[in-house]
Amino acid sequence: MQILRKTAAAAACLSLMYSAYAQESSEPINVVRHTQCVNFFETPAIRDLAAQPQEFGEEHRGQPRRSYPAEIDQENALPQNGDPARQTEYGQRSSATSWVNVAGQGGGFPPDPSGAAGPNHYVQAVNTKWRVFNLQGQPISSSFNLNSLWPGSANAGDPIVMYDDLADRWFISQFKGTGGGTPGVLIAVSQTPDPEGEYYAYEFNLSSFPDYPKYSVWSDAYYMTANSFNDNALAFDREKMIAGDPTASMIDMNFPNVANGGFRSPLPADCDGWLPPLGTPNYMVVLQDDAWSGVSNDHIKIVEMSIDWENPNNSSIAVTQQINTESFDSVFTGPWNDIEQPNSSQRLDAVAMIFYYRAQYRRWVGYNTLVLTHVVDLGGLQAGIRWYELRDNDDGIWYIYQQGTFAPDDDESRFMASAAMDDQGNIGMGYSVAGPNTSAGLRFTGRMADDPLGMMTYEEQTIIDGTGSQSGGNRYGDYAHMSVIGNRFWFTGEYLQSGNGRTRIFSFDLDGSTDVNDIFGSTIDTKVYMSDASTLTVDVNALSNDEDIVLDLFDYRGTLIEHMDIKPAQGSFKRTFNTSNLAAGVYLVRFGNKDFQEVKKVSIN
Repeated sequence: MQILRKTAAAAACLSLMYSAYAQESSEPINVVRHTQCVNFFETPAIRDLAAQPQEFGEEHRGQPRRSYPAEIDQENALPQNGDPARQTEYGQRSSATSWVNVAGQGGGFPPDPSGAAGPNHYVQAVNTKWRVFNLQGQPISSSFNLNSLWPGSANAGDPIVMYDDLADRWFISQFKGTGGGTPGVLIAVSQTPDPEGEYYAYEFNLSSFPDYPKYSVWSDAYYMTANSFNDNALAFDREKMIAGDPTASMIDMNFPNVANGGFRSPLPADCDGWLPPLGTPNYMVVLQDDAWSGVSNDHIKIVEMSIDWENPNNSSIAVTQQINTESFDSVFTGPWNDIEQPNSSQRLDAVAMIFYYRAQYRRWVGYNTLVLTHVVDLGGLQAGIRWYELRDNDDGIWYIYQQGTFAPDDDESRFMASAAMDDQGNIGMGYSVAGPNTSAGLRFTGRMADDPLGMMTYEEQTIIDGTGSQSGGNRYGDYAHMSVIGNRFWFTGEYLQSGNGRTRIFSFDLDGSTDVNDIFGSTIDTKVYMSDASTLTVDVNALSNDEDIVLDLFDYRGTLIEHMDIKPAQGSFKRTFNTSNLAAGVYLVRFGNKDFQEVKKVSIN
């Protein structure tokens, strides 16, 4: 059977170069490169493909591409007397509900697990396989090699899976060029909401290898950053890729020249819920440690990347903010030998000095949030997780709303984390745990939106205990990934079984939902429906009070179509939107105020 077919239009893709420049805030000027895909493919339904034997890419037999600085000036770096944001006590809340706890796919060394949840499916990818599961954790597809989506490609690895909620599409990627070929990225976008269906698959070339790529969903593009010296801030034409347009292109710039500890890996903001208005820059975040040369105090840099598909030379990337944090130590004692294991001199790589994936972005009524995590050295090879909730007041000026270092006072290290915020503003966090008496396993915690700031208030709960100790190298995890759909968190990460790397898929919620199928967990009675061919009706009951709320209608790119100010009566309201002038497609209805919000998706035909 012919697995994939290549379109003639894609074979003729041309590369376009603009000698325009991106303005940076006191940084070197960068060339803006605008390049079309070099190949485009349409796959048959994935469910029709035969399962394949697993292959491992070169990345997972070699050594890390990160450099460890020979000299880092830590003598005067802060903190000097312990982490000032440290939470040393376990949380006391005990009502978190776990739903799915199943084995994930086997992977390379390390497995690089990534996964995302949609309304009906969970898709996991590892080095170098991907698979579709239902929301009960049962695999419903074969386990396919990554290169099943791109003919002639290798199973290079470092996959990322995203569910593009606004477009109702699945995104799967991997890099290419590990074997000495042309470096670049491979991206597949599902043609329908069915992850076992057909995909549009794209191939893009780069001038340098895109190590450790990180992706995000945004209004105007899929954004990407990479651990490389150039070609490390990219935007891919989301609208064309969703439509299966073989002329889909990318805008490629160099990330501003900010300090690093030998690991260049900024993160682009990845949107959950409804998208920011079209034209909002993507916010990228990068960690800055005062132990590094040129950094005077610990902080977060905000970098804004703005693109213009009509005139790519108008695109820009710039450092726009420096947000000082409570002091932290992101530098461990040796070259990526960070986390102790039982009965072994082999230590594990904590993937330090960067933010972990994802930088989750959410829009609320009157403000927006970014949730971030990274690992910190607490001394004596013990690690903890520094986490942040950043906010802006709908003006692009970010500040730290809360921060904390989750590190209960024991001999265990917590690292390789990923965190996200649900539809109610609660934060869930999954991570690895290891120590001199603890084999590397997986645990989780969380907090409710109105809990004391800077605290993970849920008791730490075990996802799965590890057994044995890893030998043969320090690479571990490289990725963990928390996604969220409604009020249900979905986490995937690595743990050890008899010293061998394994992956896990786990879901939980923090809102007390008692129905495995109730992923949204709301007590509000909401009905959004087309009452006739040109009328969208929003019927809401069982609100907790009659405080003023807003009601908005958006398109899938985040453009505001219509706004209403609502005064509920006895916890209810009913309003309609005239849709006669709207194009067929997916739209979002959002209602709420500063204390809550709900977002509902509706298709208008």
